[in-house]
Amino acid sequence: MYTRKLIATLLVAGLSLSMTSLSALADSPAISNNSAWLRPTDNSELIQFVRSAVAANPQVLAASSAVSASSAFKAAAARPLYNPELEIGGENTDVNTRTLGISQTLDWGGKRSARTAVAAADYLAVKADYQRVRQRVTTQLLAALAAYQTGVERDGLATERVALMQQFAELATQRFDAGDLSQVEYNLATLVFADANIQRATTATALADTRQQVENLIAMGGSAPWPTLDTALPTLPAEDSPAALLAALPALQTAQRRVDSANAMVTLKKREQGLDPTLSLTGGDEDGESLVGLSLSIPLPVRNRFSHEVAAASAQYRQAQQFADDLRQRARSRLINASQRYQISLSAWQLWQQIGQANLRQQGDQLRHLWEANDLSTTEYLVQIGQTIDSRDNALTLRLSLWQAWFERLAAAAQVDQWLGNDRSGTNTL
Repeated sequence: MYTRKLIATLLVAGLSLSMTSLSALADSPAISNNSAWLRPTDNSELIQFVRSAVAANPQVLAASSAVSASSAFKAAAARPLYNPELEIGGENTDVNTRTLGISQTLDWGGKRSARTAVAAADYLAVKADYQRVRQRVTTQLLAALAAYQTGVERDGLATERVALMQQFAELATQRFDAGDLSQVEYNLATLVFADANIQRATTATALADTRQQVENLIAMGGSAPWPTLDTALPTLPAEDSPAALLAALPALQTAQRRVDSANAMVTLKKREQGLDPTLSLTGGDEDGESLVGLSLSIPLPVRNRFSHEVAAASAQYRQAQQFADDLRQRARSRLINASQRYQISLSAWQLWQQIGQANLRQQGDQLRHLWEANDLSTTEYLVQIGQTIDSRDNALTLRLSLWQAWFERLAAAAQVDQWLGNDRSGTNTL
């Protein structure tokens, strides 16, 4: 009961402290900032670890290879569509004829430039997607490190609980043997000690899971100890519009480039409806007489006018635009929600640091003295000491929620690179 009331009080207080500013945050165009530069973290060990791990991550390497492939496709699209054709002919009849000809199909409608525009837009989309993958892996790694650090401290707290309950069980045995403790209270002390061992096994299993989350994202050979995260996190800077933050999101940049690519594809399909003529020049000899020929051939759009391709490309363009609009709307909602969630978590954590921690430092020793002086029953002591340890565990949960909210806010505003001090634009170039 004490634990629930304490955490509930912290969350309600944090919520009340944040609601006024958060209402303005949601209703006003000003949310948080990209122009007011986000101060990078001072944790150099964390920065170096994350940079190295992300650079070697297979997902990031795969996205980088996709950029290289797209760059090659862009270069290929800029090359001419048609190569010249060489034709050699001969005929031995009453009249002997030998000919040599060359022909060239002409890009009459500008298909090459349209194809180049499609490839260029695709390249920019793939490049933006690389940034999206890299920032996603970075955020996932930071969240995994936060979960692992919390798991380590929870495991230590569970070990402390076992030691405390073991010591108490030994004292309870001595008092039971001396006749100062009832059978029921003695059994309760033994049961609580067994339960502490069960909780220790549970936290150890959870710690192994969080360790795996980190190992899934780092190169082979990387092992703990890993860098720890700071408990002090900044307040959100202000003064900017959502548009400035959302424009930096790689996911939105990718979606917009896909729109540009789809629009360029419509142009390409329209130009492919055009008729590309073929010009041929032939020279030769016919019974000692010089032979020169010039011909022009034009395909006839009789069986296929390629109108369905244009209709399909136009529909795909509308689809890409609608997808981008939906993604932009969701990104804005995510940004507002992430800012609100972080402000609430930060207020609750600051209140915990001011009130909760100071009380818990003295709680354990006071309970122990009261029980030894028989001013507190065994049952009351076990309940209250258990609540004290649970409060510390809940504080770890609150801190983990704060970290997760911070990383979500960084991801929603495309500021994870700024926080890690990678560069001022929030992205790294290839």
